[in-house]
Amino acid sequence: MTGSSRRTARSRAKTSPVESEADEPRRKWRRSRDHGPIRLMDVSIRTLFLLGFLFLALLSIGFLVYKYCWEPKDDDAIRKIMRVVTPLPAPRMMDLPQFQGEHKESLYWGTYRPNVYLGIRSRTPRSLIAGLMWIGIKNGQYFLRHVCQDSDELSTYGWMEHNGRDYGRQVLIDHGLSLTTSFLKEKGEGSGYGGDWAVRLDVQNDKSSLSEAEDRNCHIFFYLADEEGKSFDMGRQESHLPGTTMLASGSRKDVGGWEVHLKSQDNLDIHAAGYRSLHMHNLTELIQGTLASHARRAGLLHLPDVIEDSSNILVFQISMNLPVKMDLVFVSGTDLKNSRTKERIHSLTDVMLTRRLDEKQRNFEDKYTKCFSMKDNKVDPEDMLVGKAAIGNLLGGIGYFYGQSKVALPKGFSLKNGDKSISYWPAALFTAVPSRSFFPRGFLWDEGFHQLVIGRWDVDICMDIVGHWLDLINVDGWIPREQILGAEALSKVPEEFVLQYTSNGNPPTLFLALRDLASGIKESKFSIEETKKISMFLERAYIRLNAWFQWFNSTQSGKDSGTFYWHGRDNITTKELNPKTLTSGLDDYPRASHPNDEERHVDLRCWILLAADCMHSIAELLRIESGLEKAYFMMSKQLSNFDILNQMHLDDISGAYFDFGNHTEKVRLRWYEVKSKDTMQRELLRDTFGRPQLALVPHVGYVSLFPFMMGIIPPDSWILQKQLDLISNRSILWTDYGLRSLSKTSSLYMKRNTEHDPPYWRGPIWINMNYMILSALHHYAQEDGPYKLRALTLYDELRSNLIRNIARNYHESGFLWENYDQKNKGKGKGQRPFTGWTSLVVLIMAEAYPSLHR
Repeated sequence: MTGSSRRTARSRAKTSPVESEADEPRRKWRRSRDHGPIRLMDVSIRTLFLLGFLFLALLSIGFLVYKYCWEPKDDDAIRKIMRVVTPLPAPRMMDLPQFQGEHKESLYWGTYRPNVYLGIRSRTPRSLIAGLMWIGIKNGQYFLRHVCQDSDELSTYGWMEHNGRDYGRQVLIDHGLSLTTSFLKEKGEGSGYGGDWAVRLDVQNDKSSLSEAEDRNCHIFFYLADEEGKSFDMGRQESHLPGTTMLASGSRKDVGGWEVHLKSQDNLDIHAAGYRSLHMHNLTELIQGTLASHARRAGLLHLPDVIEDSSNILVFQISMNLPVKMDLVFVSGTDLKNSRTKERIHSLTDVMLTRRLDEKQRNFEDKYTKCFSMKDNKVDPEDMLVGKAAIGNLLGGIGYFYGQSKVALPKGFSLKNGDKSISYWPAALFTAVPSRSFFPRGFLWDEGFHQLVIGRWDVDICMDIVGHWLDLINVDGWIPREQILGAEALSKVPEEFVLQYTSNGNPPTLFLALRDLASGIKESKFSIEETKKISMFLERAYIRLNAWFQWFNSTQSGKDSGTFYWHGRDNITTKELNPKTLTSGLDDYPRASHPNDEERHVDLRCWILLAADCMHSIAELLRIESGLEKAYFMMSKQLSNFDILNQMHLDDISGAYFDFGNHTEKVRLRWYEVKSKDTMQRELLRDTFGRPQLALVPHVGYVSLFPFMMGIIPPDSWILQKQLDLISNRSILWTDYGLRSLSKTSSLYMKRNTEHDPPYWRGPIWINMNYMILSALHHYAQEDGPYKLRALTLYDELRSNLIRNIARNYHESGFLWENYDQKNKGKGKGQRPFTGWTSLVVLIMAEAYPSLHR
């Protein structure tokens, strides 16, 4: 499961490969970003280097402008601007003792580059990185596979297993080519900092796509690159062990001396190229250009065996006939006296590596069964495979990013060159990502849902991730909601969608995970050591969470006391049928037709209630006496007041909860002839033919159920019966595949929002909201009251429908999806693989729900 006050790259309605033909501008951008075929006639390697030089020059100029070309209007303006990029003056989360020492070293290396099919790096700003590429063939053309992208049209790819620490197994199927990549990390005797790691590549013909007799030549590329610019020594000689080749070696301050070795029993043809460059995000273009240039010159599709002076990038092309298996080993600390390099290479190759991988696989399966109580919940074995892929892909999608967010300056301010943005402080982020292909970066509201799963699997990794996010809070208590850090992350986002706006928030879903941690201590779910670490974590987090809460309370409050609305909606747009509310995470879900400061958003009210209640629970648990705990208790009590909630948001007739605002249903999109320069063109514009007035906004959907999700409704209330009616009505929300995001009776059901924006949260089935609703049904099914049995029946049916549909789509398509089509038999749609909040399916299988209900 997310930018600017406009539709950002996080607004996923525009990104589906199967969406409307009208979405041409976005598709043009996507085509320009996807890597085309290897062109053997018209690629200039010189041009690539010139572009790289120009890019570096522009960066330098930009820095000078940033440093010296301010045009502030007065001292207050300077202070206001600098507050935006000033960290909160509080102890950093990542400086806690529990994140140092063994913990820090154990997570140093990992598959932390989720945007590529296989990418390894360390958790340091400028790392030694490694990765995999291969040549794929489609429609008779050669394509270099590297960055995860839909246009590659892989049948499937993703981690079948990954424990988030030292083991993973991934399967990729590319037009008849089957690649299995296995990752293993260990700290052996004599290792340098962070230990050693190995990658096993098992490449075969995919029998489902090719006949068994068909033979095939394959080209695999393994590369190493040093982001610090340190040069390598190229090996290519017999290694410490027979049959093993040392490819490269070098030295770094963090890991000491290091070497990379290749071992295989098969016949391999190896060619190489070396480059001097700091532009790691352009590696695909660099290598593709080299291949094309050498093919034109020599008539051979392989690297030219040319190594530039002081190369900090080495690429090895390994050509072979299929099937083939090879082991690539990285060993650190090779410059130490007792490095035992030979023994460590032996333990990470061949039979010894097989044993270790098998052992890790068994451990993963045992932990999966234990963590998610699969045996107790009688989950179908085929569905259990889907659950394993869900948790494996979520953990395998964790990335480490370093860079600076780009933040829009306050309205009316700019630099002398007209630039209206400023850079946040340099920061690291360790986070899960929603989708490796289209959203390989951190999204604030997605992350809370991710941590509900990860926290159950590995509470230390969970706290590490949440701690990184909390360290991004500025002095005003704001967190940029979309984290686009570093060149690799920036390469996936159009420039116009990069800016973050300090007026815009996102649902504070991190409180879901934090509430679970606090509740787990109360219920003695953790060991003594875990309880101690979680308590220290929550105690340090409290001051940061308070700043975050106060930011919401001061910037997202409504006109009336105790009311809230999502700021940042466009109140002057003429192109949107209903102005989007991107900050809510629900993008185009219908709100008041004419945004103003009298709006009241029921979902935000409930999120603030969750936050206030969590803050009070943490203070009570840890006996924090800051003077704030009483205020949080009073606010929690006020926002959970059932009578006040009903006065502000309840529709007595339907029993649904609605937003309140300046609204009319009499709006539509119409084609108009509009003059643009000297030509007339047609534009789809909004036509309002009824006067808006302050009233409830009558659209039944996910927002209508938020008080139900949060357990605010008493179990004996007639309103609970009405809510169950809404859920179970096939003409409103119920389908055989999950609950729709918007009722079929809504005037905006499945309506486009603009010419280029197909419906997004106006009908499709989203797993995060279905999970929250399922959680509430589970709660009410255990509460004494007249609707207990009905809640249980609906719970069982909805849970079964969700598991069955997600599993069926996975088995048919090879992917978990962003959302599911309520009109087309629950077919997956949007982005894939989407193992962000869709991975909540594993918690649905385990019947594990957040501690929301008091």
